[in-house]
Amino acid sequence: MRIVLALLAILALTGARDPILVPEVSQHEVALQQGFTGTELLLFGAILSPDGTRAAQDYDIVVVLKGPTQSVVLREKQKVAGMWINAASTELRSAPGYYAIASSRPIAQIVDDKTAAIYELGLKWLQLSPIGAIDPDEQARFAAGLVDLNRRNGLYREAEGGVKINEQVLYQARIGLPSRVPTGTYTAETYAITKGRVVASASSQVEVRKLGVERAIADFAEGYGFAYGLLAVFVSVAMGWLAGRLFALI
Repeated sequence: MRIVLALLAILALTGARDPILVPEVSQHEVALQQGFTGTELLLFGAILSPDGTRAAQDYDIVVVLKGPTQSVVLREKQKVAGMWINAASTELRSAPGYYAIASSRPIAQIVDDKTAAIYELGLKWLQLSPIGAIDPDEQARFAAGLVDLNRRNGLYREAEGGVKINEQVLYQARIGLPSRVPTGTYTAETYAITKGRVVASASSQVEVRKLGVERAIADFAEGYGFAYGLLAVFVSVAMGWLAGRLFALI
């Protein structure tokens, strides 16, 4: 019994040394309206000891903003007889529509590969979950293609040194959202790391949604897909006819 009590006391003391994260986001709702050109979120907070005072040691901070997860079909194009055609393809069931990571130091200097993979700390560690059997080399090629495409579109971002820590108490990171950012619920995860170990984490959410005319169009397209398709074809034909008439009058 004494040994058990001693072990419990040691565990309690060990847990008491772990810090507490108090995270916050500058905007918990981002509205996509006509003329939206992107915005910047400020993810900030405090690192405190369990009694609410300054943490007793130095910690690295990593912030990940991710969402929404979606299924994506990737097709690889090959040039055959001078023409580009679809060749191999695969489907990834858990590809984030947006992913951004900021850290106080390079991730490789903060954690090992195993920890980075567990917490998906970095684009190379995203768990994209392919559907069906796929060769590992082919999976890596498709994953790299998706990451490269989304990086060029501003939807996947990495900022080593993007987290600023002041007096080991306050931290902040600025993460940009491009104009083509997908709608949905985003999760902002903050990790406190020391000696390669994640000792504390906290999360908050951000809602990205369309408002005004954009929302009305999106709701109509989702709820009445067939009618939306017919209307789109009608508008395209009408615009073509109108353009032809205008050119004929010139």
